[in-house]
Amino acid sequence: MRKLKVIGLLAVFVLLLVKCQKSAVFPAAQYDDRLSGGDETVFDATSQAFGNMFPNLAAYDTHIHILGDLTFNQTFVTAPAIIHGGLGPIFNNTGCINCHHNDGIGLPTAGDQQSSLLMRISLPGVDAHGGPVAVPGYGLQLQDKAVYGKLPECSVNIVYTTQIITFADGAQIELRAPTYTLSNLYTPIAGTYLLSPRLAPPMIGLGLLEAIPESEIIANADPNDANNDGIKGHANYVWDAITQTRQLGRFGWKANTASVLTQVATAFNQDMGVTSSVLPVESSYGQSQYDGLHDDPEVPDSLLNAVKFYAQTLCVPARRNTTDATVKRGEALFISAKCVNCHKQTFTTAVDVSRPYMSNQVIHPYTDMLVHDMGPGLADNRPDYLAGGQEWRTAPLWGLGLYTTVNSPGYFLHDGRARTITEAIMWHGGEAEGSKATFQNMNSTDRDALLKFLQSL
Repeated sequence: MRKLKVIGLLAVFVLLLVKCQKSAVFPAAQYDDRLSGGDETVFDATSQAFGNMFPNLAAYDTHIHILGDLTFNQTFVTAPAIIHGGLGPIFNNTGCINCHHNDGIGLPTAGDQQSSLLMRISLPGVDAHGGPVAVPGYGLQLQDKAVYGKLPECSVNIVYTTQIITFADGAQIELRAPTYTLSNLYTPIAGTYLLSPRLAPPMIGLGLLEAIPESEIIANADPNDANNDGIKGHANYVWDAITQTRQLGRFGWKANTASVLTQVATAFNQDMGVTSSVLPVESSYGQSQYDGLHDDPEVPDSLLNAVKFYAQTLCVPARRNTTDATVKRGEALFISAKCVNCHKQTFTTAVDVSRPYMSNQVIHPYTDMLVHDMGPGLADNRPDYLAGGQEWRTAPLWGLGLYTTVNSPGYFLHDGRARTITEAIMWHGGEAEGSKATFQNMNSTDRDALLKFLQSL
């Protein structure tokens, strides 16, 4: 009888192991290039392509994802309110979806309801944790809207100047460079301050990026350019509000956030003025706009974690036209132009038996998750932990070809200045100067092939 029990337990153990395993890695000759997100890839090229749930979730996880989706799409209102209260008293927008339109890229305008552009602000220097120094009366982010009876912190103004860029074959495009100024300050700012615009990025694949082992990311760092390829990517290590420790930065345009949960809690607090257990102090605390209510935290952990889980479990759209000869040629040009030196094609996520849907996935995000010097043209001149004033995290390119479908028209780069992929490439400088020059010197046939490849992502 004891022997039968042992055999039974072993059988159950083996069954659990089988359930935890992911599908085997395809042989190279059989691998499907369309699977950008591994098993969590969705074959959807419509305007809803960025809003699909992981297909391999259990029933309870599906319930949590849907709860997070509902909260993500809610409009928050002024306190006191029984449901979705706590907005403000100062804020940038009233709901997550109002910045991440269709879970995609935002709209680079200022002041209006559909705006997805926010403005970071700080003083020169570093704080006790090596991060930016908050501006007295303003903190680290400007809130340009307020609830009734309260004053917004300021108005943000954008003026574009244009320049014409000529390719080697004589073709031309127009680039636009934004200048940002503040007006209607509710209280003066003493001394010099630093500004940095940040456009709401797409939501796809965040959980998969979070699941990449830190060792894999660090392995691609080359801060001293030991291989002499001109690329000096390095990691940004940041102070994490949850762990109260220094962590690898993975998210945000300067990789200044360590986890999806911290990112979500910060968006609630800074973008909407909604407090949580992670960030329980109002963004307006100590300012004249502070409401003085004792209702913090305003969003319960159940909803905070549901939104976090929603953000972690959004699929990556499949690549398209992968067998097209022009697309394949464009990929070869992308590689030969050394774009892949920063936009790394492939990672494998960590083994995680508690989250089998993210475990051991071969993914193709086209990022190294590191920060790079992109030259003075894109500089905000505002350091963020170890990311310098000319440095930005390599943006993931998966889903790039669907930006204009999901968010018509699509915008590119950290502040949305680029209206096309071509414009975005031509803004590259610094460590990417050589790749940009290669693209600029291509004939129209080669440029079109490279662009067609990028449109396939």
